[in-house]
Amino acid sequence: MKTILWATLTANGNYAQSSPDNPPKKEALGDFAAQAKAAGNFIVGRRTFESMLASGGGSGFEGIDIVVLSRKTHDISGVTFAGSPQEALRCLQNKGHHTALLAGGADLHNAFLKERLVDEILFNVAPVLEGKGLQLLIDTDRYQYKQVELLDSKSLGGGVIQLRYAVGK
Repeated sequence: MKTILWATLTANGNYAQSSPDNPPKKEALGDFAAQAKAAGNFIVGRRTFESMLASGGGSGFEGIDIVVLSRKTHDISGVTFAGSPQEALRCLQNKGHHTALLAGGADLHNAFLKERLVDEILFNVAPVLEGKGLQLLIDTDRYQYKQVELLDSKSLGGGVIQLRYAVGK
């Protein structure tokens, strides 16, 4: 299964942290919706999923299979809970998907990177500098990707640039 890590970063490389004072860029949100629709699914971490629900961002994904990576399960219609990256991918494969979109957050991304389960990375770079923020933390004992190959770069508008990389294994 092809696995695509999708993230919005600040211009200084941190994960973009949304807040009422710093809402997500609409261009990045629009791209996420398009990517999720194209894949027919997305995998998200529990905290990011709860944040999406709290902000009303959980609507608009009718017909999209959502898998939440969490040790805890909840009974939420249309949402599957998985305890590991491999289980999340199996859930989507069992539903006939050939591509999985990793929505976020940093812990989820790092879990998939640690297990060498990422084939492509889509970084949206937002025109913001942020002093604090989460980062991709690579476990150098287990993470042995040699390099990435730039496949494409494009403007999404509003100063947001998208970089698409293939990940060598």
